[in-house]
Amino acid sequence: MPELPEVEVSRLGVSQHLDGKTISDIVIRTPKLRWDIPKADLAKLIGQKITAISRRAKYLIIETAIGHIIIHLGMSGSLRVIDKSTPLKKHDHVDVTVGDKVLRLNDPRRFGAVLYADESGEHQVFEKLGPEPLTDAFNAEHLAEKCAKRKAAIKLVIMDNPVVVGVGNIYANEALFLTGIHPLTPANKVPTEKIPQLVSTIKDVLAAAIKQGGTTLKDFSQTDGKPGYFAQSLFVYGREGEPCLRCKSELQGVKIGQRASVFCSQCQPE
Repeated sequence: MPELPEVEVSRLGVSQHLDGKTISDIVIRTPKLRWDIPKADLAKLIGQKITAISRRAKYLIIETAIGHIIIHLGMSGSLRVIDKSTPLKKHDHVDVTVGDKVLRLNDPRRFGAVLYADESGEHQVFEKLGPEPLTDAFNAEHLAEKCAKRKAAIKLVIMDNPVVVGVGNIYANEALFLTGIHPLTPANKVPTEKIPQLVSTIKDVLAAAIKQGGTTLKDFSQTDGKPGYFAQSLFVYGREGEPCLRCKSELQGVKIGQRASVFCSQCQPE
């Protein structure tokens, strides 16, 4: 599943081609992905100039003066900016045309979303989202407050969107390893001195992933078709049974909240 860095890389790639351009057409080939696609509302944006390409959590937002297109890539979605004459592929569901170029959404599993928001930019999918992890609003005081009364595993807490958005499974694994925190540690038992370190590490891991182009996953590549490269630098994710890159102990795996978690029992003691 594309995580925050992958979506941010997509935003950066898309912006080069769409920002400041006029939407000449919007083609909806599939009436419903995760939710119904509001075809009539989106049609209002034809003829409108794109004023910005922004992101909230894992949602990409194409902004105009009168309304916004909200895109979520779901489990397997990807975006391409291509010539509008490019032949369709299976699972190409939505086109946003600007001049001779098309932003095309491909989503084999159809867990993604294409939604509409008016000029206020407000939508119910944003209502319960916590702070962005790379902003000052996500800080040690905020995380300490959220952890104080929660007995849930710290990994689940930092992946909880009302606490902080966009810390998906890959980067939660990595941040906890680098901070030396066992992923099953109850949030209210995380040592006080570890909280600022965890916040800082989450920021560093996500920023590094964005800089290096997103994680190479079978379901993701950048808007120009080139895969990301950050997967080559992962310490624990996807490496269960392999030696720890720090202490050479065998990495262990456990399911937490139905998600695969990999950790080093020596570097991340319970």
